[in-house]
Amino acid sequence: TNACVVMSLRLLFLLPAGLPVRSQGESQSDNKQMDNITIRQGETLFLSCSQGDFVTHTAWLNRSSILYAGEDKWSVDSRVSLVTLNQDEFTIKIEDVDLADEGQYICAVQTSSRPRTTSVHIIVQVPPKIVNLSKDLVVNEGSNVTLMCLANGKPEPAIGWRMLSPSDDSLSSDSEVLEIPFISRYRAGVYECTASNDIAVDTQTVELTVNYPPSVSDGRDVGVTLGQRGVLQCEADAVPEADFEWYRDDRRIFSDFDGIEIEDAGAFSKLTFFNVSEADYGNYTCIAINKLGSANTSIILYEIIEPTSSTLLQELFCLTRANLFNALGPGAVQDGNSGTSTVFTPTCLLLVVLLQLLLKF
Repeated sequence: TNACVVMSLRLLFLLPAGLPVRSQGESQSDNKQMDNITIRQGETLFLSCSQGDFVTHTAWLNRSSILYAGEDKWSVDSRVSLVTLNQDEFTIKIEDVDLADEGQYICAVQTSSRPRTTSVHIIVQVPPKIVNLSKDLVVNEGSNVTLMCLANGKPEPAIGWRMLSPSDDSLSSDSEVLEIPFISRYRAGVYECTASNDIAVDTQTVELTVNYPPSVSDGRDVGVTLGQRGVLQCEADAVPEADFEWYRDDRRIFSDFDGIEIEDAGAFSKLTFFNVSEADYGNYTCIAINKLGSANTSIILYEIIEPTSSTLLQELFCLTRANLFNALGPGAVQDGNSGTSTVFTPTCLLLVVLLQLLLKF
C-alpha cells in the first residue's frame, strides 16, 4: 500500500526520481497516523488535514485512488465533494457512507522540500439486517420443526428466537436456529427472530400453524315440549376447522329436511327442530371431521310433559291438604269425631271449588 501511495504521489506532484519520498514508517515527523474513525452506514464522513506554510501541492487519497488534488476532483463518485481548501485546512466529505468506503485514507501535502502525509483508517458500522428467514409453516402435530434466521451487519449481529404470540418465555433460542421437536398444538403461534448489534435491532416474524384432528365436547341432552322449538348444539376443536355431520341412528340428517335446519359456524354446529313431534325424540350423533381424523358425541332429545288442568288441580289440592295438616296437627286427622276434623273437610272442599272456578277463567 505504501508503495502505491508513493507512486501516486510521484505522479501527482511530478516529483523527480531522486527526490526522497518517505513512507509512513520512515519519519514520524513527516508521516502522521490519526486515530481510527468509526462511522455508521448512511452517514456523512468529513476528512480534514492541516496545510501549513510553503505548501505547493495537496491531495486526498483512498488507498491508491486519488479523490481530490487541490481543487481538482479526480474521483468519479458523486458522493465525494470538496468542503474547504485554504492555507490552514483541506477538507472533503463523502455522503451516504457505505461498507465499500471502509479503509485507509491519506492526506498528502507537498512542501518546498518533501511531502508529508496524514493517514486515518475509516471503520464503517452497518446495522443488522435479516437476509434469510424461514417462511410461514403449516405442520401436523407431532412433527419436528426447525426455524432458521440469518442476518448481516457490522459488528456481527447477535441472533435470537422467541415465541411472541402467545408469549412463552420457555420457548426461545440464542442462536440462528430454533428447534421444536414433536410439536404440539399449544406451540402454534407467531415466532420472532431478533438480530441486534451496537447500531440497531432488526426483527421479523414467522407464523407456525399446527394441524390436529378434531376433539368434540360432551353433548348436553335437551328436553323440549311437544310442538315447541328444540336446538341441539355441537362444538369441536380442530385445525383445520372441522366439517360437521348429524345422524339419527344410521341415517344422516340434512338441512331443510322434515322441518330441520343445520347451521355451521366455525367450531360450532346447531341442529334446530322448528316444531318437535313425537318422532323427533331420540338419540342424535354429531360427527366432526377434518383431514387428520374425526370425533363424535351423542345428544338425546327427550320430551318434557306440560302439566294439564286436572294434574295441576290435584297438585294444588295435595299441597293445600299438607299445609292444613301441618297447621292443625296430626290429632285433627286421627280423631274423626272432633271439631277439628269438621273444620278440615269443609275447608278442603271450599278450596277445591275455588280452584275449579279459577281454572275456568
